[in-house]
Amino acid sequence: MLTCGLAPLREKHASRKAAKNAKIVTNTIEVIGVPGVPEVAEGDDVAALIARALRDARIEVSDGDVVVVAQKIVSKAEGRVVKLDSVEPSPRAQEWAAAYDKDARVVEVVLRESKRIVRMERGVLISETEHGFVCANAGVDTSNVAEGKVTLLPKDPDASARRIRSALEGAFGVRLAVIVCDTFGRPWREGLVNVALGVSGIAPLIDYRGQKDSHGNALKVTVIAIADELASAAELVMKKSAGVPVVIIRGFGYESRDASGLELIRVPELDLFR
Repeated sequence: MLTCGLAPLREKHASRKAAKNAKIVTNTIEVIGVPGVPEVAEGDDVAALIARALRDARIEVSDGDVVVVAQKIVSKAEGRVVKLDSVEPSPRAQEWAAAYDKDARVVEVVLRESKRIVRMERGVLISETEHGFVCANAGVDTSNVAEGKVTLLPKDPDASARRIRSALEGAFGVRLAVIVCDTFGRPWREGLVNVALGVSGIAPLIDYRGQKDSHGNALKVTVIAIADELASAAELVMKKSAGVPVVIIRGFGYESRDASGLELIRVPELDLFR
């Protein structure tokens, strides 16, 4: 009788113990920096350098991984680097540079890379690039490049992302997405964030319009820029000075399709500040 009476108690105890030890299921992603990517020069195969760094670091590449690549190494490989000694500043560049203690050659490169000057005031130059990006200095950058040189944005960031994705998928035999990212400022907020310039294999936006929130209210305007969010998450590992220009993001579910980073640019007719 005693043994029979203990059986239900043992089952109850085992059930409680199992519940206590059960893992809580959460939505989780991993952000993995890829070490060992060397200094990139014009003509280098970025995808091959990434593949070698992944293998050397023994980082497994899984189906559905998102590979986030810093624009800087893409630009260097594609020859989007300008030697400032070769630049002859225009009178406009010289005047602006003198007024705000800038390098007139850098200002001239910015003007050449700009389709439209949005604001040029108090030493800040905001412009629209030929791609349609609105950013400081048309994306012209003096950081992480040899002295006396500046880097420009890739001519076609989407094409760059497609080439890297195709090569990496071939090298590892898995489905991937690639984001080429850069650091942009934001109106009305301090600090910089990484954003997506070019994408391949991932829809850059999730449209929740027409769905309902947790209270049953219809969502009317909610469109999330997931490519920008993934790029920003990657920057937490990349940093500006960490020497980690490539990041793997694992565990994020996304729509895999042909896409373009230009989908993230608001069309003029909906831009209240143009």
